[in-house]
Amino acid sequence: MADQPRSVKISEDERGGWSSDRPRRDGAPPRPPDVSVRCRVLKPADQLRYSPGSLLVIVSGSAAERDRFAERLIDSRALLSLDKVRAVLAGRAGEEEIANRAPELLDGAIRKRLESGQTVVILADTLGSDERERYVRMAVAAKRPRHLILVEAPATDVDPDDLATLNDLRRRLDSGELGAEGFQTALRIGGQAFGELKRILFRPPPRDD
Repeated sequence: MADQPRSVKISEDERGGWSSDRPRRDGAPPRPPDVSVRCRVLKPADQLRYSPGSLLVIVSGSAAERDRFAERLIDSRALLSLDKVRAVLAGRAGEEEIANRAPELLDGAIRKRLESGQTVVILADTLGSDERERYVRMAVAAKRPRHLILVEAPATDVDPDDLATLNDLRRRLDSGELGAEGFQTALRIGGQAFGELKRILFRPPPRDD
């Protein structure tokens, strides 16, 4: 590791467009806006820098590794997850009501923060693209940058039922295909690089005086 900290900088004006939402000629409902963008695949470094007000989605095949990564590097005030919402509701509602209300309350909190220009870091509950799509579309509507980090975990910590989905996500991330989901940058990190990453910042790069 070099003495001078390396920093990956993500510009605030990395934006994605979307297609027209006019009704189709056959009378079918309007298609959802196209959120696809060009995705830049980042390399691990000892410091990552994102624009303030960004959406960062952290995904992992292991909830424990995901949480350990976030607790070490992310300000808890920016963190949102279904687990946090469930914890707030625990003891106030039954299990079925919690299961039904938690996603709705989480989405409301995400939307409110994005619309007010606040940074939002989501700990994804699943590896599936459907969950990520909800978050991305809210960020696109608020015109906020979108980024993803995949935290690798030991194979023994990954549910065998998730391996196929995880391997597909790895392949698509490495080839830059997550731009189709609306992510402007993506990073896969694990092993030694996991410990070498010291800081994740949500602030503009320092000015050159």
